[in-house]
Amino acid sequence: MMKIPRKFLSYLQFQKALRFLQLQSRDAGGNIKQLRCVTSGPAASTTSSDLIEVFGKFYCRDDYTNITPKILSKVGKSLHNQRNHPLWLIKERIKKHFYTQYLNRNRNPMFSVYDNLSPVVTTEQNFDSLLIPVDHASRKKGDNFYLNQTNMLRAHTSAHQHDLIRAGLNAFLVVGDVYRRDEIDSSHYPVFHQMEGVRLFSKHELFANVKNGEELCIFEKGCRTPCKQERHTLEAVKLLEFDLKQTLKKVMIHLFGKAGAQGKIGYAFGLGLERLAMILYGIPDIRLFWSEDERFSKQFQVIDIDQKVTFQPLSKYPPLVNDISFWIPKEGYEENDFYDLVRNIGGDLVEKVSLIDQFTHPKTKKISHCYRVTYRHMERTLTQEEVCTIHRAIEKAAVEKMGVEGRF
Repeated sequence: MMKIPRKFLSYLQFQKALRFLQLQSRDAGGNIKQLRCVTSGPAASTTSSDLIEVFGKFYCRDDYTNITPKILSKVGKSLHNQRNHPLWLIKERIKKHFYTQYLNRNRNPMFSVYDNLSPVVTTEQNFDSLLIPVDHASRKKGDNFYLNQTNMLRAHTSAHQHDLIRAGLNAFLVVGDVYRRDEIDSSHYPVFHQMEGVRLFSKHELFANVKNGEELCIFEKGCRTPCKQERHTLEAVKLLEFDLKQTLKKVMIHLFGKAGAQGKIGYAFGLGLERLAMILYGIPDIRLFWSEDERFSKQFQVIDIDQKVTFQPLSKYPPLVNDISFWIPKEGYEENDFYDLVRNIGGDLVEKVSLIDQFTHPKTKKISHCYRVTYRHMERTLTQEEVCTIHRAIEKAAVEKMGVEGRF
């Protein structure tokens, strides 16, 4: 039986945990069912040293847990669903395009849209369902945010493909916030938004407009075995390639102007909404999407989603730069761990972190890294005093949590 450490929880938190946890029960055969969590609610928080709560569901920490309070505070914001936010405008414009350009026989939209799916997924959904090998580099803790070994914040909206295809959908768009540990600069952020498009074709649909199409096949001759999947024919692949190119070309023209499932075949594409919005509206820094400054948000209060908007930059406040140098441990050092630590302490005050020097001691062979941290507030001028306070906190945390040897 799982034990909840009551001494770390308030009485109300403890009662809430008990309410959401289904403790041991027996099935018809008398066997004990596994304890599991039940979900509901819109919040994300840390509830104790052993439990993390996201949307009302409790997750037990383990050796894989690397999610930070700073990232948890972003979960549930759903910027793509906030009316007149630039990401909402991009989403609605692409949605409108698919709703009007791709219709079924009944003149109804062919593509369905899912923009409110939970960002918390299982590792099976995020990796295994997409046939990503267990030893693949994309599964690394250094690149993802794990709640525990079996649950994580999705790294891509592709995590929902398998479930939606199994539900019988042949054409759909998935929009949502995704989470990856990454470098720090004006175009990278640990939370961003994707739009996933999937379209599956039956043999009849794919070859409907091809001469003698009834004689063509999706798969080459041969049977499927546990070690070998069927191979698609060249004709099927070329038709699919053409359709995907035309689909993406039409989406880009709409925005910018003229500047495998059983017996089916299909394609999937992913669009980064922030990157599109930065180009379309001239937004220079990805942190601005999270700004609560009215000077930013008011620029996107438009009546028509297709209305042209050119972002007018806010006053450019001066940056403050501080360097940090340390000897890295012989094993276990991940650069993304350091970036994550800086983000967690400095938040959006950190504009950029750059590795500006590496040095290997000729005798001890110890390796030193020197990073330049650029601080800049998006809405006011920072003082050197407050930046020094943050920088010292980063130095202290790097030593205590990452095992580095400071050279400050």
